[in-house]
Amino acid sequence: MKFPWKVFKTTLLLLLLSHSLASVPSEDQPGDSYSHGQSCLGCVVLVSVIEQLAEVHNSSVQVAMERLCSYLPEKLFLKTACYFLVQTFGSDIIKLFDEAMKADVVCYALEFCKRGAVQPQCHLYPLPQEAWESALEKARQVLRRSSTMKYPRSGRNICSLPFLTKICQKIELSIKKAVPFKDIDSDKHSVFPTLRGYHWRGRDCNDSDKTVYPGRRPDNWDIHQDSNCNGIWGIDPKDGIPYEKKFCEGSQPRGIILLGDSAGAHFHIPPEWLTASQMSVNSFLNLPSALTDELNWPQLSGVTGFLDSTSGIEEKSIYRRLRKRNHCNHRDYQSISKNGASSRNLKNFIESLSRNQASDHPAIVLYAMIGNDVCNSKADTVPEMTTPEQMYANVMQTLTHLNSHLPNGSHVILYGLPDGTFLWDSLHNRYHPLGQLNKDVTYAQFFSFLRCLQLNPCNGWMSSNKTLRTLTSERAEQLSNTLKKIATTETFANFDLFYVDFAFHEIIEDWQKRGGQPWQLIEPVDGFHPNEVASLLQANRVWEKIQLQWPHVLGKENPFNSQIEEVFGDQGGH
Repeated sequence: MKFPWKVFKTTLLLLLLSHSLASVPSEDQPGDSYSHGQSCLGCVVLVSVIEQLAEVHNSSVQVAMERLCSYLPEKLFLKTACYFLVQTFGSDIIKLFDEAMKADVVCYALEFCKRGAVQPQCHLYPLPQEAWESALEKARQVLRRSSTMKYPRSGRNICSLPFLTKICQKIELSIKKAVPFKDIDSDKHSVFPTLRGYHWRGRDCNDSDKTVYPGRRPDNWDIHQDSNCNGIWGIDPKDGIPYEKKFCEGSQPRGIILLGDSAGAHFHIPPEWLTASQMSVNSFLNLPSALTDELNWPQLSGVTGFLDSTSGIEEKSIYRRLRKRNHCNHRDYQSISKNGASSRNLKNFIESLSRNQASDHPAIVLYAMIGNDVCNSKADTVPEMTTPEQMYANVMQTLTHLNSHLPNGSHVILYGLPDGTFLWDSLHNRYHPLGQLNKDVTYAQFFSFLRCLQLNPCNGWMSSNKTLRTLTSERAEQLSNTLKKIATTETFANFDLFYVDFAFHEIIEDWQKRGGQPWQLIEPVDGFHPNEVASLLQANRVWEKIQLQWPHVLGKENPFNSQIEEVFGDQGGH
């Protein structure tokens, strides 16, 4: 069977997006070992799911592989790619499972996992150390007898194919620069949801006119067209007054902009993707969208989310509260966030922020680099952390940039860093989704496996070393104090500056009062990110603090909101 070019294209997309899936900055990724680590992790997860599907449904491994492929959507040719992989690797996987090999041994035998010169062999599942080499040698002997075709493993460069070079470059640039992949008029807003489209920033209402986009001041009160995409335009036939002038003039419209990392973008891998007992066709309906959003769900995040929460809690995002306060703020949101973002590398994509001092409304900017200045995947993690001096310089550079781009009357709020010791404390002795069926993989084992692969997003906090966890929290506190000092001592012409703690212990206390447990606030698959509930509870805390201490930041409540709804309904939606 030939590998269809459309499958190559799908593989390309997944390959490119994989560079953004880890929560460590790109400059911290250790080259080939990082790439090999990703290949190994992906293989172990996939082979584990196949094995567990066979166990749950009491089926053969062949049937389990076909079952998994049947669950995947046709979109992005995911189903086709899956069947191709089954045809390519399936017979060898079956032979290895027949010899009772665990997933990590299988992946070493298939060479998706590789041992470096100084790197130990990494295993997720319990295995006596003395049995490891013999098990691996036995697996290799099984494959030597295999008549299966020789297949490419990790390291194939899809982008080297001539017919994919241009699309490769464009997708890579879109991810690197954090700008929409589809943006005809180049105004940094799109009519397409994913690939940095309107899941990330307000939807464009005219992608052929770069002067039309969310957040701008209305052009001639939007008599003839909706120039700021808030859904309010035209003239009231009763009195001849433009609706934008009648409903929005003097209401102090403003947008919300997040400068964030993967936590702010709401990085999320649904646990049902890995849990064989819960897996079905419905489990993967959102897979294409998630992949093309780099496994982030900004449309559900605590800052810029515009959709109803999937968790059922009543709290809303800051954007939705701002819109409810003043319907003239409709669609004025931007999530300038990236997996692995920190104070060090924000300069690489801050230019994707869309704000014009002369023609746009003021904005509330939340600076929320809450983890990656202390979190990294290096074995010797402490020297790689940002120092207070570096933090000061990096943040001042960002604020200087904002001062030259934000309209006068804007506001900037600096988030402190949390104390991440709750990650280990809450999870280490619980079972990871991959270990729940057979009670064989705890989070402590999972964190150790990631560390061995050099993929652990936070070796400081996701570690059994209590001293290291304490040192990481101490550095986080030092960086938070640096942010607090900046907020109290520095002034800028076009915005005022504030600081708020990221007090995760208060979020935990709030959740416990509702009958919840701390571990329920952490993403179950990666064991690192705050989940949707935690994100919304934090948004609620920030909103209440602003209302109490700095109410002018939020602008006025618009007395015409009900009339806007009467005339314009949902204002074109999101």
